[in-house]
Amino acid sequence: MAGSTESGARHFALNLAVLRRLFCTMVALLLFASQPLRAEPALERMSSPLRVATPGGNFSYYVAHKHSAQPRNALVVMHGHPRDAVKTLQAAIDAAQAAGAVGDTLLAAPLFQVPKRIAVHCHSAGLSQPQDGDALWRCGSWIEGGLDNAGKTGSFNAMDNLLADMKRRWPSLQSITVAGFSAGAQFVQHYVGFAHPPGGVSLRYVVADPGSWLYFDNLRPQSTNGGSCGSETTCRFRWQTLNAGQCPQANRWKYGLESLPAHLQRTADAARRRYAAADISYLAAAGDTGAAPGAYYRILDKSCSAQLQGPYRLQRALAYADYDRRYLAPDKPHRLTVVPNCGHHVACVFSAPAARQALFPINAD
Repeated sequence: MAGSTESGARHFALNLAVLRRLFCTMVALLLFASQPLRAEPALERMSSPLRVATPGGNFSYYVAHKHSAQPRNALVVMHGHPRDAVKTLQAAIDAAQAAGAVGDTLLAAPLFQVPKRIAVHCHSAGLSQPQDGDALWRCGSWIEGGLDNAGKTGSFNAMDNLLADMKRRWPSLQSITVAGFSAGAQFVQHYVGFAHPPGGVSLRYVVADPGSWLYFDNLRPQSTNGGSCGSETTCRFRWQTLNAGQCPQANRWKYGLESLPAHLQRTADAARRRYAAADISYLAAAGDTGAAPGAYYRILDKSCSAQLQGPYRLQRALAYADYDRRYLAPDKPHRLTVVPNCGHHVACVFSAPAARQALFPINAD
């Protein structure tokens, strides 16, 4: 009996020890499961993050993984208002694959960071969080060359520094194309006249489906087709001088050159001459018209300043191409390509065969 009691005690103690280990293991697992997972952002999975210094802090851009060690060409794609750099860079990757330019062309996407407290108003999935020392903007201030929140550097200056950094890292670069879609296209179109590109590399620009345009004088279009038309062959415009009382903001920056910000450090005349001489291509989605869901009419700029440029994005692009051909660069018109079968979607527009000549002129069919 005594042996049985001793044996039972040992068995009980062993079981208690096992239960204690199981309990500790379960507690550890629960504590681990309760911790937030720090998954790598999608943007960093598909690209390598790089930073360049500006007077306002660090400015980030992301380079797609697959590229030549000595690339000759680069495509820099500018995100839209929701800072959709993941979607925009993926569109560039898909477009490069379709054009046979993967590896030959360096693909990069800048990211204008905003403070965490306002990011909900211009956020897209997969973005990296701002880090200490980063330059920060408001949700839309970067679109028109605005200063960072500390007032030390403009977004155009940040892009200048990015392009110079790319040339330093890859001295083999001979040509850089800066392309933007939607609000990113507004940025690019405004940037052209105020850019200070690095030496030793040629710059090209692609402006795709902006919501509004920068005009260099007080002329605005009047459609002779009743306001709705779909191609350069069917659209005709009369050009009239703005009535200042009708829309006082229509010729002010960002729609025109009045009240030009001093930090841009270029006169209106100099910006116009630079724009006229630049290598620019325009893209417009054929379906970016009307109020259909694919046209994202809900987010279209409907201010009087924008409405004076046309009713929808496609018509505004067609009018601007006519303005460019007549008044800006009659000796060197900037080409407009209407991309068929696309609405207001960067993935469709950039990957379309019709856009290939603009984005990848070396690899175009």
